[in-house]
Amino acid sequence: MPIVSPLATVHTAIVTDRRELAPGVVLIGFDAPELVAVTKPGSFVMVVPPSGESAATALGVYEANGRRASLLFFVLGKRTHELSEIREGDALSIAGPLGNGFTIGQEKDVAIVAGGVGIASVLLPAQEFIRRGARVRLYYGARSAQLLVEHERFAREGCEVLVSTDDGSMGHSGYITTLLAQTERRPDLILACGPTPMLRAVARVASDMNVPAQLSLEETFACGVGGCWGCVVPIVGTSAQAPSFPPADQNGSDVVYARVCKEGPVFWAHELRW
Repeated sequence: MPIVSPLATVHTAIVTDRRELAPGVVLIGFDAPELVAVTKPGSFVMVVPPSGESAATALGVYEANGRRASLLFFVLGKRTHELSEIREGDALSIAGPLGNGFTIGQEKDVAIVAGGVGIASVLLPAQEFIRRGARVRLYYGARSAQLLVEHERFAREGCEVLVSTDDGSMGHSGYITTLLAQTERRPDLILACGPTPMLRAVARVASDMNVPAQLSLEETFACGVGGCWGCVVPIVGTSAQAPSFPPADQNGSDVVYARVCKEGPVFWAHELRW
């Protein structure tokens, strides 16, 4: 994974557009050229709700091009509800880019797996791999067809799109990882973002295929900058992402705890010790 960016800062962004993609799913675009210039695929930001009365919330950067960046999110609580009511011309305080994102190499066949709101973190890596000439397949699962937001956008970008729904209303009926496991074309690399059970399943499929996988973990962050150690996940101590504290050999263990917000949110699947 890339080294965490030293370019994170607080940006004042002016909202340029807002769309409701489905009930409870909102996309907000804003003018923030300085943020766009340093955002990498898989980066996230901490967004302060306009009232300032709620804690900042972590959101993946969906689009970043020219002067405009965007955030795509599901309305799930007080903070995202407040953000969902923002309108064109409003100002947002956004800290970022934060965390370690996806490693974009020279792979020629890439599978990207997204579950639910995980779609918000995988457009940028898909665009970059396509720009480099790779063939990209998006495996996208959601509860219903209505919540398969932006799948047509990925198709327009040049991705082959395969979808699944829990209720069978579109595509495969069941888990999206079933489609991944059934593919006859072995990818060079798998990227994934979504709920933890899906990521665990992706890791198993990747292991069975003997394919490297990068997983962007979902977590609720308190500080978002690694200060509170409230979002840790166990990884092997030999990982390049392993923090220096605590030592890996303490109590005879080869496992250390890495912060999802600082050393992550993207980790190599084979290095996680869930």
